[in-house]
Amino acid sequence: MNKSKRLQTIDGESLMSIPLTPLNFVVDTLLSQGLHILAGSPKVGKSWLALWLSVMVAKGESVWGMTVKQGTTLYLCLEDSTLRIQNRLFEITEDAPSNVHFTTQSDILGKGLEEQLCTFLTEHPDTVLVIIDTLQMIRGSNYDNTYANDYRDLSALKRIADTHGIAILLIHHLRKEPADDVFNRISGTTAISGAVDSSFTLVESKRGSGQAVLHCIGRDIEYREIKLKRSEENIWEVVSDSKEERPMKLENRVTFLISEFMKQRTDFIGTPTELSQQIDPAGVEQITPKKVSRLVLQSVDALRKTGISASVRRSNGKRLIELRRADSVDIPGAGESGTCDPAEATGGDLRGFSGEVE
Repeated sequence: MNKSKRLQTIDGESLMSIPLTPLNFVVDTLLSQGLHILAGSPKVGKSWLALWLSVMVAKGESVWGMTVKQGTTLYLCLEDSTLRIQNRLFEITEDAPSNVHFTTQSDILGKGLEEQLCTFLTEHPDTVLVIIDTLQMIRGSNYDNTYANDYRDLSALKRIADTHGIAILLIHHLRKEPADDVFNRISGTTAISGAVDSSFTLVESKRGSGQAVLHCIGRDIEYREIKLKRSEENIWEVVSDSKEERPMKLENRVTFLISEFMKQRTDFIGTPTELSQQIDPAGVEQITPKKVSRLVLQSVDALRKTGISASVRRSNGKRLIELRRADSVDIPGAGESGTCDPAEATGGDLRGFSGEVE
């Protein structure tokens, strides 16, 4: 059999013993690398939001209190003129950086756009975000709206995002018809929601009110609702965020608890049951033996920053978790952050991975 035709697989035991690279977020906890869609009614302010986002990421300034990965951004403002973009820039910022790029013209999907995007990404390897405003503008006037076509087009863009490790945000429209689930109002077939990594809908509470809710759902983010208010400078500002009302993510809490536990010892080798009993003896945190291995693997990078190396392995048929402090083993980069702040601890991401064994 031709080797190129063979499936590249990984067995379950190995998968549950290796730390995976943390997901790359352009806007922390909100916009990860991959393909995303932002849909809203006409004139609701989607383009203003997209423009502001492209500038903030290029500058490296936080978005609604969330840190960003600074880098080059590209905004395809295909429904606007250069004059309009200039006027809007003067409203939202005093100084636009040189690493945010704009274009009002591009080829369409399947007829040159993919090559144009790849060329730009090759010339600007530090690019982190591409915004396409709007999806309809890159499909041409004779586009046939079918499930297969929707999935094909979005898959082509997702391949580019995944290959280059960037986020691509598509600006799109909502249907006028009401729906129990706001994400069902996204125009097009269900292939659109199925092909993207995250969906965002910007819905005004009342037409022309300048107040809206950004509904967020995705493979790599928690569902959340961000209430926004449009300022006089046409910047969407946060009124409230449902995520702030939730407790600390469990993987962040585990990083803190392990860091506290390891303050009194140089190393630990034990089963998931033994570790969960040590860090959560009363079961208050609900860190069960079935969860703890996964949480440790998710937190390898965060633990390393606190001076602790972590690994999960099998020995004599048992799964063992091994923890070592920096002063007991040479850990490159360990101890750089000193202490562990439970509010700041972050870990890797294995979303979509549900295997849990003791």
